[in-house]
Amino acid sequence: MTEPAAGGPTPVRILVCDDHVVVRAGLLALLDSAPGIEVVGEAGTGEEALALSARLAPDVVLMDLQLGAGIDGVETTRRLTTGAGTTGAPTTGTGRSPHVLVLTTYDTDADITRAIEAGATGYLLKAERPEELFAAIHAAAQGRTALSGPVAGRVMANLRRPRPALTDRERDILAQLATGLGNREIARALFISEATVKTHLRRIYDKLGVDTRAGAVAVAKEQRLLP
Repeated sequence: MTEPAAGGPTPVRILVCDDHVVVRAGLLALLDSAPGIEVVGEAGTGEEALALSARLAPDVVLMDLQLGAGIDGVETTRRLTTGAGTTGAPTTGTGRSPHVLVLTTYDTDADITRAIEAGATGYLLKAERPEELFAAIHAAAQGRTALSGPVAGRVMANLRRPRPALTDRERDILAQLATGLGNREIARALFISEATVKTHLRRIYDKLGVDTRAGAVAVAKEQRLLP
């Protein structure tokens, strides 16, 4: 691990979370050569990242989104940035929460929105050059936003895009969806059939450009379509 030069600035302490052992080893080797960066730990699951973060207090957690079994990178990010523990419940500790820098191969609107909503400071793609990754880590440690060029382009395009025109019924269903209700519960709450709910959901997905319930809720929150 890189040692700070005598009298130099304190290195950024970083925890790497990726479920692929080979990818993780490559990142560790790469970061070991980076100036001003010290890897203090590595995790292969979200639960492990939460436990190590609580013990090691890194400045930045480098987070993959897809982590196999267990909680995914988005939920891990949310728990890290809100100070929640491995159970998801708020903790009473007073320690500083780390900044989370997402490093992933996924760049869909839904993935980006969910990660940012969860509290990620930055969002990078694994195709970035090492120098860009190093700069993003230092930026994240200071609480500054760091986005890959393609990701920044998608964010700006979404901001410029007119809000989708949802019907009143679609808004009602989306609001119920945001509370975590399933199709059957939504149908009962709104006094409509489950088939009608499914039809409206397909239209909502098409209008929001997503294909999952979580993605629909994330985009709706981002575009302030929910009350």
